[in-house]
Amino acid sequence: MGRGGRSRTQRKHFRQNRENVWKRSKSDPDSSDTKNPHWTPFSTENPAFDDYYKEQGVVDPQEWDQFVTVLRTPLPASFRINSSSQFSDDIRSQLENEFVQSLRAEVVEGGETEAIRPLPWYPGNFAWHSNFSRMQLRKNQTLERFHEFLKLENEIGNITRQEAVSMVPPLFLDVHSDHFVLDMCAAPGSKTFQLLEIIHQSTKAGSLPDGMVIANDLDVQRCNLLIHQTKRMCTANLIVTNHEAQNFPGCRLNRNYERMESDQKIGQLLFDRVLCDVPCSGDGTLRKAPDLWRKWNTGMGHGLHSLQVLIAMRGISLLKIGGRMVYSTCSMNPIENEAVIAEVLQRCGGSVKLLDVSSELPQLIRRSGLKRWKVNDRGTWLVSYKDVPKFRRSVILPSMFPSGKSYQDLVDSNCNVDMGDDITNGDNGNAEDGIQAVENPVMPESAEEVSEFPLEHCMRIVPQDQNTGAFFIAVLQKVSPLPAIPEKPKIEIDEQYVEPADQSLKDAQVLQINSLASAHEVFEAVAEENVNDDEPNTEDLEVSPVTCEEQNAKETQEPHNIQNMAKKVPGKRKLQIQGKWRGVDPVVFLKDEAIINSIRAFYGIDEHFPFNGHLVTRNNDTSHVKRIYYISKSVKDVLELNFSGGQQLKITSIGLKMFERQTAREGSSAPCAFRISSEGLPLILPYITKQILHASPVDFKHLLQNKDVKFGDFVDAEFGEKAANLMPGCCVVALGEESLKVDNSTIAIGCWRGRARLTVMVTAMDCQELLERLLIRLDTEKGSSGHINNSSNNVGSEVQPVEELNGKNDDDVKVAGSQ
Repeated sequence: MGRGGRSRTQRKHFRQNRENVWKRSKSDPDSSDTKNPHWTPFSTENPAFDDYYKEQGVVDPQEWDQFVTVLRTPLPASFRINSSSQFSDDIRSQLENEFVQSLRAEVVEGGETEAIRPLPWYPGNFAWHSNFSRMQLRKNQTLERFHEFLKLENEIGNITRQEAVSMVPPLFLDVHSDHFVLDMCAAPGSKTFQLLEIIHQSTKAGSLPDGMVIANDLDVQRCNLLIHQTKRMCTANLIVTNHEAQNFPGCRLNRNYERMESDQKIGQLLFDRVLCDVPCSGDGTLRKAPDLWRKWNTGMGHGLHSLQVLIAMRGISLLKIGGRMVYSTCSMNPIENEAVIAEVLQRCGGSVKLLDVSSELPQLIRRSGLKRWKVNDRGTWLVSYKDVPKFRRSVILPSMFPSGKSYQDLVDSNCNVDMGDDITNGDNGNAEDGIQAVENPVMPESAEEVSEFPLEHCMRIVPQDQNTGAFFIAVLQKVSPLPAIPEKPKIEIDEQYVEPADQSLKDAQVLQINSLASAHEVFEAVAEENVNDDEPNTEDLEVSPVTCEEQNAKETQEPHNIQNMAKKVPGKRKLQIQGKWRGVDPVVFLKDEAIINSIRAFYGIDEHFPFNGHLVTRNNDTSHVKRIYYISKSVKDVLELNFSGGQQLKITSIGLKMFERQTAREGSSAPCAFRISSEGLPLILPYITKQILHASPVDFKHLLQNKDVKFGDFVDAEFGEKAANLMPGCCVVALGEESLKVDNSTIAIGCWRGRARLTVMVTAMDCQELLERLLIRLDTEKGSSGHINNSSNNVGSEVQPVEELNGKNDDDVKVAGSQ
């Protein structure tokens, strides 16, 4: 945990994606059913799905045929340029001027008129839509170069392959560079990466934003996915945690704690922005996961409703006054969407406002939220909670209906109802038993409930409007303290969550018993709904809550995990009080002056670079420190608060890997035991005054191409002499003249100064990408198209792997500035 670099474990989890069900067998290259009779596509028919959404009125009846037709076609690929990347402008220019032209002939007949195009609603032309599905990109030879471009830039971190509608929620958060942001259900991390882009976008080289992001996820393995995704950002402003979202720690300051610094101002961890992208049934992802057609049933939405409400309420409770929260799902079901928002608004009693953001992102086509809907219970349509049979009230809840009123509330408000009746037929007012009520068909139109909240301010994105998946988004603002949250902070950890339950908003206090109940409801609802389904019940909930293009597998907090987490709550609390988390490396401030001074002296790091209090390790034994991480001021404040509050946050990753201990044979004799990680090089580069060389474009290119160059083999003899005069060990080679000031455009890489040569500490993939960028910049005047197509410059598939430096594996070293 907390390791930087491309560890094998992380790569393993990253590649365990859901099988691409659109991809046909390799023995069937022309996708002909007659040549491969054993291949059968997934059925894209589900009568229950059609009946349910026709009745809910998600789209107008005249649009239904178009709606389901689009749902049955593969989802086109889309991706986003990392706007804070050093090469973001170059990549955008390459797309606009090169690929738009070269791919024009590949437009699919009957499809869109453009092969690729920028998404009109995404700022700055940094998000792009492709007219090709992922299968087409892999199989079409004429698209091979574009596909390789996407793979390379995605791996480097210059772009993120992500479903278009998944990019929308962070844009409505209105994040600023000084905001504290919480991503409650973050894995696999595409939205987290997007949030980090936003807070870093306006910063300069060698500086960090004042804000930070905490990315949380329930599952440890999916935290690895999250770390793998976000480490490409190379940021010191991120903390990754491993908690149940509905029980995310409040992290309050312990009164008995002596503050580490007199200027510490944070007494409780609250957030300016909260992204609440909750686990859901995921039927908005049918275009990329067609196996959901056979699994879909109404119980999927019913089973997750309670958990979604709990997570949303916890997010609101962690929000600052005036802060904004975005609730989103990749589901079309109003039980998971409008019903959850209505319940949140009802519980908050005016403390939270549903914002009208129709003027934001005007080019994004969206539909208004529903104000009326029905609940389908095992084939029976219910329009009010009073129509729910008594034995089904543990599964069908009042919050699922538009009014959100309980049975007692409905009875009290209707003087025509006999208070002694268990169930009342809305058709004639006669009391019936539960079985007779179940047999009652759809209630009369006049009996339908209409929500009293302005749910039309919610947004529903449907596939046919912009050739995307489906998504639901609601933007909430906290305008005053929640009535259920006590004004006086609690000291003991247990008391933070367990408050007296005699208030009207008792569910807003995230009680442990509620998490147990919600897990039980998940199982009961799904089990009873799936009586005619051949699939195991737990599979029906394995649907992605985060619609990242690269991550389709097991994105939801699985029911068995929910149940197991609930059972382990007492143990977790005990560990919190002890200040330890089993199986997770501790986070420790590095205070060893000998190590810090040796690093500062060897690299000549300017005194203006803040070191004190900003370096952490994941090892209590400072004599065996292997990696040193750098954290921003905002992360430092949160970490100190976490220490003072009993280490309530279970931190799996923190900060930016800045230094790493040398393990090579030559490294043991180097004056400094630590080398600069190329992940942290862009941040510290402006402050380095020693062990740095400035290379001409010719020698820089020569160094990248050959990986290992003797001092006497450089074109510039003076450069070779300067390299020979450096101290043995890690050094930095920057492109450009020494007189030029280091800024955002400066390209630099980490190297090893050996006995007679310089060796590049950069992976083959990073070398390839950096050479591509250099040739686009430097060879334009020679008539180059920007593509490396001569034998001396070809670093494509024939590129040799980076050699290990005297036994040291540099697999996790990245090109500086290419994050």
